Amino acid sequence: MVGVAFTLGVLTTTAFVSYQQTEQTEKSEHPRISKAIAAIKDAIDYMEKAPHDFGGHKEAAIKDSKQAIESLKLALAYRAKKDNK
Repeated sequence: MVGVAFTLGVLTTTAFVSYQQTEQTEKSEHPRISKAIAAIKDAIDYMEKAPHDFGGHKEAAIKDSKQAIESLKLALAYRAKKDNK
């Protein structure tokens, strides 16, 4: 039982490390997308801390910005999948 748990742990860790390396590679190959993700995260943080609601657009802007980050990450994941074939 311990051997199975160890093997699963090693496989999970290996897959995670491989994913991180692939993610880093894609970010370095597509620096504009990587910078966009960072800029959007910064904008979300700014909006969340802002004392005003930007004319009633704050909630939607934060939601849409988070969706944009997800879409950009999916784009990088797609490239990573294509590049690793």
